[in-house]
Amino acid sequence: MPRASRKKGDAARRHADTIRFVLFEARPAGLDFAQLVRAADLSPCQVRAGLGALKDEAASKGWPPLIWTRPDGYQLGAERAALEAYERAVVSEKLTQFRRFITGTVAPHAAAHPNDKWVKHIVAQLNSIESTLDLIANA
Repeated sequence: MPRASRKKGDAARRHADTIRFVLFEARPAGLDFAQLVRAADLSPCQVRAGLGALKDEAASKGWPPLIWTRPDGYQLGAERAALEAYERAVVSEKLTQFRRFITGTVAPHAAAHPNDKWVKHIVAQLNSIESTLDLIANA
């Protein structure tokens, strides 16, 4: 029988509740990772698992969004401008990752195997994703 911590992420969800409570107490300020570990009285691994679960559950439970910024750390329910800045930063980061994947892996694969059906398909799809992310990042 699996342990409670392994069963459907129950432990991660409990850690998410703890982190949410700690971040609500800290509002409107945020907490950096080390402060969050100390305030929640959890291990760094438990905090990482809890942050992941918190991101997964926030929308479905009607909780405010979780963001992270370098100056303020982790925050719940930030102002509209902070939310938009965070979203733009994440989209920009993902755009950079996609571009590096395309130029570093997919393009050389396409050059080596120009008639491969798979590579033609992935090039078309990734170019579409890149274009969409570029539009969002520069909106």
